[in-house]
Amino acid sequence: MFPINPKHNPSVIESIIFFILIIGLISYFIIGLETNPHIPILLGIFILVAYGLVKGISFKVLEESMIAGAKSGMAAVFLFVLIGILISSWMVSGTIPTLIDTGFSLIGGTWFYAIVFAITAIIGVSLGSSLTTTATIGVAFIGMGSAMDASMAITAGAIVSGAFFGDKMSPLSDTTNLASTIVGVDLFEHIKHISLTTIPAFILSFILFVLLSPDQAVSVQSGNDYQAALHATNLIHWTSWIPFILLVLSTIFKVPAFIALGISSSMATLLASITSGLSWTDIWNIWFNGYTPSTDFQPVNELLTQGGINSMLFTISLVILALGFGGLLFVTGIVPSILFAFQEKLRNVRSIIVSTAATAIGVNVLIGEQYLSIMLTGETFKGVYRKAGLPNKALSRTLEDAGTVINPLVPWSICGVFIADVLGVPVLTYLPFAFFCLISPVITILFGGRTLAKN
Repeated sequence: MFPINPKHNPSVIESIIFFILIIGLISYFIIGLETNPHIPILLGIFILVAYGLVKGISFKVLEESMIAGAKSGMAAVFLFVLIGILISSWMVSGTIPTLIDTGFSLIGGTWFYAIVFAITAIIGVSLGSSLTTTATIGVAFIGMGSAMDASMAITAGAIVSGAFFGDKMSPLSDTTNLASTIVGVDLFEHIKHISLTTIPAFILSFILFVLLSPDQAVSVQSGNDYQAALHATNLIHWTSWIPFILLVLSTIFKVPAFIALGISSSMATLLASITSGLSWTDIWNIWFNGYTPSTDFQPVNELLTQGGINSMLFTISLVILALGFGGLLFVTGIVPSILFAFQEKLRNVRSIIVSTAATAIGVNVLIGEQYLSIMLTGETFKGVYRKAGLPNKALSRTLEDAGTVINPLVPWSICGVFIADVLGVPVLTYLPFAFFCLISPVITILFGGRTLAKN
């Protein structure tokens, strides 16, 4: 549960009005003025601090709530730092260039988006992390899409869809384990149950990506030019597969993500010192500033200029602001009053499902945090499902269908900011094509009620 107790008890109407105003403010700045999301989030913090002071909450309490909110996301912050290092080390060791080169050799052009979606989904299940999948194979695919003159929006949508299918279905996934644990359901029973909605969403998404894929093969010559330039970097070696294999093995043996990323990055760095010809000073600089190649083919230079701790600072700063913002929403009582209001108005299975999904989506939109959307909604609705005689696995399924997959669709969320930064495609650009993420909650809301009581 979010480690903050409300110090004010606003009415539901007052909370909803604030909710609408805050979402309107954020949407206007990001969509209308095209500012970075940091600006409206910071303005929202100012507004909530002023609101709290007017309601008699001391600034010290408000400040402590912001700190507590930010503290809840520090594990993600450290992972983001390591992912920045992972990308840069995988670049200089040749791992990502090798994945891109292999992809050009294996993937044709007629079903390009569908194949990107399917392969990303398989890798996502193997790694158990949507962000790691996006930052590794996703970066490779977005580079391939650029080289093949494919739509960056649809390619990114396919990557995000596949990565979050893996995040939902993998027994190694943090969110999958969290959703099953928070409501007391066996992990594999949970995975079996969510397949009732996840598999149909996967099939529908795959069909849509097939339909959107080019009728004719995309430019093969362009791909050949990229492959030639990739080989000219002298980064591609058989050893380039080792960091990727280590990461897969680490997830299979359930090594914590921080350690797994550290092991893979360290091995990639060691291999780079042997194969790249760079000095250790250059390699450490790449850890911080990312890798910048200097080939004669400018598109490959742009493609491989990735990674580094510095590249993650935008994401990290927004995560801290967004979670501090979430802390204020709790201490002022705005979010708790809306959550608890749901509990008193639920009478049938349909309304319970819709309310659960709406709450998970609302927490994602308002706070921008994937784990909180699962934890808060799970804690809020456990009693409701028990009272209605519904099994806990019905709740855990809805948490995944409307909580896990919505976060990458919110421009100011942790996943949204990270993915937009890593892939170079804005959230609102790929959002219409993240079919799996859009379809999953719809299937839950439309059809979940017909099987909840029986399953």
